[in-house]
Amino acid sequence: MAPPAPLLAVRGSEGLYMVNGPPSFTESVAFQRDSGKNCKAVAFSKDGSLFAWCNGEKVNVFNVTRAELLHSFDLPKTVCLEFSPKNNVLATWQAYATAKDGTAGVPNLQLHDLRTGKCLKSFVQKKMQNWCPCWAEDESICARNVNNEVHFFENNNFNTIANKLHLQKVSDFVLSPGAQPTKVAVYVPGSKGAPSFVRLYQYPNFGGPQSALANKSFFKADKVTMLWNKKATAVLVVASTEVDKSGASYYGEQTLHYLAASGESAVVQLPKNGPIYDVAWSPNSVEFCAVYGFMPAKATVFNLKCDPVFDFGTGPRNAAYYSPHGHILVLAGFGNLRGQMEVWDVKNYKLISKPVASDSTYFAWCPDGEHIVTATCAPRLRVGNGYKIWHYTGSVLHAHEVPADQEMWQHEDEPPQNMKPQLGGSDKPVSKVALKNQRKHEAKKAAKQEAKADAPQGPAQVRTPQNALQNTVPAMTTGDPEVDKKIKNLKKKLKAIEQLKEQAAAGKQLEKNQVEKIQKEAALLKELEDLELGV
Repeated sequence: MAPPAPLLAVRGSEGLYMVNGPPSFTESVAFQRDSGKNCKAVAFSKDGSLFAWCNGEKVNVFNVTRAELLHSFDLPKTVCLEFSPKNNVLATWQAYATAKDGTAGVPNLQLHDLRTGKCLKSFVQKKMQNWCPCWAEDESICARNVNNEVHFFENNNFNTIANKLHLQKVSDFVLSPGAQPTKVAVYVPGSKGAPSFVRLYQYPNFGGPQSALANKSFFKADKVTMLWNKKATAVLVVASTEVDKSGASYYGEQTLHYLAASGESAVVQLPKNGPIYDVAWSPNSVEFCAVYGFMPAKATVFNLKCDPVFDFGTGPRNAAYYSPHGHILVLAGFGNLRGQMEVWDVKNYKLISKPVASDSTYFAWCPDGEHIVTATCAPRLRVGNGYKIWHYTGSVLHAHEVPADQEMWQHEDEPPQNMKPQLGGSDKPVSKVALKNQRKHEAKKAAKQEAKADAPQGPAQVRTPQNALQNTVPAMTTGDPEVDKKIKNLKKKLKAIEQLKEQAAAGKQLEKNQVEKIQKEAALLKELEDLELGV
């Protein structure tokens, strides 16, 4: 069966509708517009054949290929939706709430059989963070993190736990893509002076460190992001701290680590100091791009030996997007930057175009690998909402502007790394004093053990004289204490706004002054950008 024609789902104050992709860009007549003004969530299946949405009354599942409504579920408070890889299961999540008498609330994570419409299983899942179970691509395995363990189910039988992975306190995990055998990357945060570590296992061989395919330990990690390549041969780990102990950056500190399923591991040497904004694997699985360093940021493509392949120089950028086929790479500056994009042919490393998508809060490649969608959406920006469809050569093929009295809401796809809500580690709140003392203690330990813990175990790290020179560049500040103070205060306000937006997304009713704070975000981002670009 041929894949369905590309469709764009548009969600906003005027309801939910679909737009046909290139070349027509007309509203789809196959999908009947839902004119409700309370559409909370939308999701396409991986192959684009199914579409689900919650309109504040029901969760509906639409068969795009046959243009018919497949199922309707009575789940009015659903705010998250996701299909399993082969469209057998729909996962829905509603904000968890305890009963009025203080007793435990009802299960809020449901898994629905899309063939029969029946609920396969309900779980209590209190946090929105990592709410959705993870499936292997053939759906032979499904896993979820429960009380610092990873529970595995087989063949969508959720009544029996087939296997468990327990390592001290597993904070996060990621299943590998592709065919069997499935591999699992797990993250265990450090405690009591011990380093954090990421280990790779092959399911179901969880017999301990000896059965691990690879292991990488490191200090300086309050949280991590783990990224498998498409062929499941390697994982990139971005380790982050909330605070830079050197005082050089308000972003905290980030380091980039590489683990191969063959057992090799390394620290990726980034030749410019500063934050790591984004990391992306090429679909060919043998290269990856990192965007890093104080503004103007560097972007570099590395190979599987963690050696630089091509340096794109510096520019106003904080995100990287490979096309579905991997032949084109877009480097972009979104969020607090002005929307500049660089479109590169990465086979010949030639710059194709430099379009500008001002105030964009959303970016996505069309599955054909030729077209790009950018959008400006609420609640991140409440003015100038709309979307554009581009050809990768830089021309705008279609633009839609939302009237001033209306809004278009953020699509429910995964945002660029620099726009994600900050992910916490432990469930327990830690006082600022305790956190400060803990970091002092960790700093002393790290000074002695960092070199040993991070020493490459596999690929050798080659540093050319040019790299060595760049690594000696001192950490940067504005040089003006007053400006540094302003930047710090702005970041505090923006972090508070992100937390309010998370609460709103989880269904909490915000006070009037809290809504007003969120509405000031665009102005704060602009002020921050002006200060930082003055560095």
